[in-house]
Amino acid sequence: MNQVNIGLLGAGTVGSGVIKILTNNADVIRKRLGFDLKLKKVCAKSIKEDVKHLVEGLVVDSYKELFTDDIDIVVELAGGYDFARQFVLEAIEHNKSVVTANKAMLARYGYEIFSKAFQQKVDVGYEAAVAGGIPIIKAIKESLSANNIRSIKAIVNGTCNYILTEMFKRRVSFQDALRDAQEKGFAEADPTFDIDGIDSAHKMAILSSISFGDNVTESDVYTEGIRDITLLDIELAHEFGYAIKLLGVTRLLGDKVDVRVHPTMVKKDDVLAKTDGEYNAIKIQCDMADDTVYIGKGAGSLPTASSVVADIMDIARNIKHRSPLRIPLMAFPFNYVKKRGVVDINELEMDYYLRFSVEDTVGVLAKISGILGEHNISIKSMVQISRGKEWVPLVIVTHRAKERNIQQALERIHKLDVVKDKTLLVRIDDE
Repeated sequence: MNQVNIGLLGAGTVGSGVIKILTNNADVIRKRLGFDLKLKKVCAKSIKEDVKHLVEGLVVDSYKELFTDDIDIVVELAGGYDFARQFVLEAIEHNKSVVTANKAMLARYGYEIFSKAFQQKVDVGYEAAVAGGIPIIKAIKESLSANNIRSIKAIVNGTCNYILTEMFKRRVSFQDALRDAQEKGFAEADPTFDIDGIDSAHKMAILSSISFGDNVTESDVYTEGIRDITLLDIELAHEFGYAIKLLGVTRLLGDKVDVRVHPTMVKKDDVLAKTDGEYNAIKIQCDMADDTVYIGKGAGSLPTASSVVADIMDIARNIKHRSPLRIPLMAFPFNYVKKRGVVDINELEMDYYLRFSVEDTVGVLAKISGILGEHNISIKSMVQISRGKEWVPLVIVTHRAKERNIQQALERIHKLDVVKDKTLLVRIDDE
C-alpha cells in the first residue's frame, strides 16, 4: 500500500485547516508515515475561499460518495448531534475508519459509536474533540495507561478563559469582555454553549469516560456557566488569594464518578490559575506519574486540524499494518467499560464564596450568619461593601461545608426581607 485515501465531510474552520495541512505538509507526513495520505473527496455546503484551489475537482455532492471503495478514512467535521451520528454510524457500517472533532456528538452518542466501530473492527480517532491542539486523548489512552488516574481538573473552554482574563486585566464587565471576545473571533455570535458551560461539559464527559473506563454522557455532568460572575467577584477572589476559572473536574469517589463544570476559585499559585487568555490547561493527577499538566490553544483552525491529521496518520498506520483497534477506543477494552453512578452535587464538601445583595442596615449580618450557623456552616471571612446605596454586596467565605447544607441555608436566606436577588455561589478548590 503506497497511499491511504481520505474523504472529508465539512470544510469550515477546522476542515479548511485539515486541507491546508494535508497539502502544505504532505512531504513531512509522507516521511513520517513512509507512504502518502491523499485527500480524495470533499463534501461540504461551502468551501472557504483560501482553500478552494486546493480541492478543485475533489468536491462531491452527496456525503454517501465518501463511502465508496476508494476511500479508507472518513473525517467528520460537520458538527452537531444527530446528522453527525447518522453519518458516522453509516461510515462505520461501510467499514470506514472515522476521525472526528465532534465533542457534542461523542458526549451524547460516544458509547454507541465506539461499540459499532468495535463490532466492525474499524478505528475512531477523536483527539481534536477535546482541547483542540493539545494531545490530551493520546496522553490518557497511551502515555498514562499504566496509571490509575485519580482526578482531572481542567480549563477546556478558551472563550470563557479569555473573558475572565480580560475582565480582570482590563477591569471591565462580563458583557464588555464577551463583546470583545466576539469581535476578536474567540466567541460565537450566540455564545451560549461556551458561557453556559455546555461545551466544557461535553469535553469533561469524554475525559471522564476514557480516564475511568466509564460511559459518561453530557447529561451526567453537573453544569454551571459564568454569566453571573462580576468584576467585583474576580477582584475579591484575587484579594483572597484566588483566580476564578470555569473549571471542569472529574474523579472517582468510591464507586461513583464526580464530574462537573462550574466557576471555581483556584489558588493563585496553581498552574490553572496562571493559565490566561484563550489557552486551555488540563491537570491530571495519577498514582504513579503524579501531576502532569498540558497547556495550549484549545481551538482554532490549524491547532485543531493538527490533531485531526495526527489521528488520520495513526489510523493510516493501522490500516497499513492491518492492525485496527490496536489501542482500545475508550482506553479500556469494552468488557471493562461500565456505567457507574454519578455523585450528587449536594453530597460535595468544599469551601464556598457567597455574594449576597443586602439592605445596608443594622442586623443583616447577624440574621445571615445565624441561618448559616443553624446549618452547620462556619464563616472564614466576610466583606461588606458600603456604597452609599440602599442595597450593597455582602461577601462571605465559608469553611468546609456540605453543599446540601449551603443550598438549604440559601433557600432560607433568600426569604429574608433584607436580601434581594439570587446569591452568587462560587465553589473553592481547596485541595
